[in-house]
Amino acid sequence: MTVIHLTGVGRTFPADPPVHALRDVDLRVEPGDYLSVVGASGSGKSTLLNTLGLLDRPDSGSYLLDGVETTTLDDRGRTSLRGSRIGFVFQAFHLLPHRSTVDNVALAEVYRKTDRAHRAQRAEAALARVGLAHRAAFDPGKLSGGERQRVAIARALVGEPALLLCDEPTGNLDRANTGAVLDLFDELGEQGVTLVVITHDEEVSARAARRVRIDDGRLSEELR
Repeated sequence: MTVIHLTGVGRTFPADPPVHALRDVDLRVEPGDYLSVVGASGSGKSTLLNTLGLLDRPDSGSYLLDGVETTTLDDRGRTSLRGSRIGFVFQAFHLLPHRSTVDNVALAEVYRKTDRAHRAQRAEAALARVGLAHRAAFDPGKLSGGERQRVAIARALVGEPALLLCDEPTGNLDRANTGAVLDLFDELGEQGVTLVVITHDEEVSARAARRVRIDDGRLSEELR
């Protein structure tokens, strides 16, 4: 089943003149795709991210996530679908400084209806998946920036989401740590994880198997 299917999606913000942040956007993302969306500031990246993440509702068009038409869901339905089907990775790591690495990952399941008895075990497995099993007991302050971002990725993966949605995931990292995170994305893509990375960085976007560019609210796919 197609993970993301946008058809004719538009989003306009009231202003004088109106701001057309998304214009008749069509996009399909299949299971296992590794897609980057690249664009400059003001191109519509943030609006697209918020739309894909069910944080904002388009004014027009259709958005199917994992086969569910999201535009007709109420707020509770959108929240439930977002929590169960989307894992988020942000530029800021959003880790609790006084909780261990494994506890930070396990917190992703607090609001899910999951088996509490095995929560720590699933968090440890997610850390192992990103190569940080040996850091499970560490506090985030003892980790490098790249390691903290990998913890955030493990937290996003622990619920086995249909989609891993990443917003400028290397924005706070130096070149070496950026490379380590992108190597991890390559590995996750090879494992069949569906990845969408939204970035302004051309080098980051070039690592994805597919790349689309957003400019003035319009998407265009770049052939490889």
